[in-house]
Amino acid sequence: MPIVQADRLTRIGAALLKAAGASDEEANAVAVGCVNANLAGHDSHGVIAIPTYIDRIKAGHIVPGAKWTIVRESPTTTVIDGHWGFGFHVNAKAMALTIEKAKTANVAACTVFRQSHVGRLAAYPMMAMREGMIGLATADSGRSPKHVAPFGGREPRLGTNPISIAVPSDLEAPFYLDMATSAVAAGKIQLAIARGEEIPKGWIIDADGRHTTDPKDYRKGGALLPLGGSEGYKGSGLAAMVEVLCGLLTGLGFGVEPTGRHNDGCFMAVFNVAAFRPLKDFKQEVAEFARYLKLTPPSEGSDGVFYPGRSNICANRSAGKTASRSRMRPGTDCARWPASTNSQPSSISRSKRQNKGERA
Repeated sequence: MPIVQADRLTRIGAALLKAAGASDEEANAVAVGCVNANLAGHDSHGVIAIPTYIDRIKAGHIVPGAKWTIVRESPTTTVIDGHWGFGFHVNAKAMALTIEKAKTANVAACTVFRQSHVGRLAAYPMMAMREGMIGLATADSGRSPKHVAPFGGREPRLGTNPISIAVPSDLEAPFYLDMATSAVAAGKIQLAIARGEEIPKGWIIDADGRHTTDPKDYRKGGALLPLGGSEGYKGSGLAAMVEVLCGLLTGLGFGVEPTGRHNDGCFMAVFNVAAFRPLKDFKQEVAEFARYLKLTPPSEGSDGVFYPGRSNICANRSAGKTASRSRMRPGTDCARWPASTNSQPSSISRSKRQNKGERA
């Protein structure tokens, strides 16, 4: 299988984006974010998305060089207008500002609107995690075309509406949640089409509302299903709440706007752990909790219990998608994977694979 070094793939992605009009900073933010998604096992949010971003630049849906602005703020809150800039770039700036406010006020939150796709959502709460804080992020697609049918329906009325929470700990692997409120992310359907693979039953329905394992039915008027299977009202309810936080609270609204312009609305919050209890004690206890979960006796047919964040690393290692073996510690399990999300392992499978804001 052909192998491409992660840094080379990053340079290729950045070069393509710069050729389409992105600045060095924007291109690097997007390329690094995409390659890191591949390395984390989220190929649906990896370099496969770069051609789509370039198409959106050509269509005028993404505006390279756009200056994000603060339209309203308080000591603990910020409302940010991305002016259709790259979501990777704008959202990272928004989270960095929210972290700075939480350092002073202990709790801070922001909303972001009018920005393009933000990529893998976990990247932003992990910024807070690395500062010894709990980070939370939710995202929806504004009034751009929807992908998920509400529970019991056959027409898409909701986005995939992911939720991510990252928590500091003494674990070497990060303790975090990053999940769509749909049965699967839309990008995984596109990935299955590109690979010529069938998909599991329960991921999508066709245009007539029937379950199907053919991913091509999705492009023929089908819809993703909400998380939860026969109890999909749970995923559907979570998705609705994300729409409220990221669509209604940001002012983007709901439904579909005819131009189809992709518009990621985000709500993010940061909690300073030290305001609640000593950070050192908290991080130690989170690690102990993770080990407690991991030691649960496995059920029939199970490989054992994963704590949040660990399952991706284990699955990716077995698939050969992550780091070179030189990064692995001999004789250790997946819980001992290095915690840094900034570092990039040495290689990636080819086939798998900050200008300052201005206050308005």
